[in-house]
Amino acid sequence: MARVMNFGAGPGALPLQVLEEVREELLDVRGTGMSILEHSHRGKTYSAIHEEAKAALRRLTALPDSHEILFLQGGASAQFAEVPLNWLGHGQRAGFVINGVWGEKAYEEAARVVGLGGGEAFVAATSREGETYRRAVTSVALEGPTPAYMHYTSNETIHGIQYDLPDGVPMPRVEGIPAVGDLSSDFLWKPCDLSAYAFAYAGAQKNVGPSGLVVAVAEKEFLARCRKDLPKIFRYDIQAKNDSLYNTPPTLSVEITRRVLCWLERGGGLAAIEQQNLQKGRALYAALDGTFYRCPVETNVRSVMNAVFRLPSEELEARFVAEAKAEGLEGLKGHRSVGGIRVSMYNAVPLAWVRVLADFMGTFARKNG
Repeated sequence: MARVMNFGAGPGALPLQVLEEVREELLDVRGTGMSILEHSHRGKTYSAIHEEAKAALRRLTALPDSHEILFLQGGASAQFAEVPLNWLGHGQRAGFVINGVWGEKAYEEAARVVGLGGGEAFVAATSREGETYRRAVTSVALEGPTPAYMHYTSNETIHGIQYDLPDGVPMPRVEGIPAVGDLSSDFLWKPCDLSAYAFAYAGAQKNVGPSGLVVAVAEKEFLARCRKDLPKIFRYDIQAKNDSLYNTPPTLSVEITRRVLCWLERGGGLAAIEQQNLQKGRALYAALDGTFYRCPVETNVRSVMNAVFRLPSEELEARFVAEAKAEGLEGLKGHRSVGGIRVSMYNAVPLAWVRVLADFMGTFARKNG
């Protein structure tokens, strides 16, 4: 079977080795005569997988015992609502740093939550210019009572803006205020101090696994502040107390994520994957700059995970996507809200694929420029 080169924004590419391992054991996991899809989430087989996945993440990130690891559901979109439900009670405030659509959505959901029960969600800083974004917020100046937390988005997949790149813009955390981070689209792309967050969450389907799973880390002290008057299913402290087994977890998604984490470890860990990711970014942007392609994002915050650019016309963009697809290059159409082209280069996307795409871009530019 011929496999295409998948540059889709999510669900994204998974390591071929992991897919082959899953295929091999799908009918019979660990010699039990049953599929992981059939095992009880409270049985010994799944329990071992569950604990191994947490241990692998803790090793990769050197996460201290001050933080719990949670396996959640509902995607990052559910966390947009659950975070304020847990930590934004009556009389409290939460600030949002916004560099794109996903930061906007997190803020909008928090505003809906406080509309139900008091509190305040406010935009602490935004880099929006008219109808778009092309740069990142570099600093935050707060006024008024101290927020319960500040929410950040590390990488904006739609607008292609990323924090903490080499020689880039650091995330403008406010000292003394708990940081909450949506890390979905650049989770584990490089070494990261997850303990700097009071709560961080990532939809697995972009960089560490399949859809259906959210990987989160939570500071124990911050968990203790969760509201106790919520339905238990929405309480992060209940999920932590029950080792993410309060309800049935997405067992296959956890198993695939465990295998991806082990794949990262075998490949040299996060320092090694960072170098590969930076190589991919350099190759892509070298093909883009100085041609008829136009990247609207300021150079120092151009995302390594999600590169976005435009062609001189929408007609050419449609032709680019169609001809790329004919060459086995999939998932390049920009998000429906902004158009253009988007190239997602998550951890499992090989450098060789990016080089093929760069060659295609050069040929297309010569033919149509």
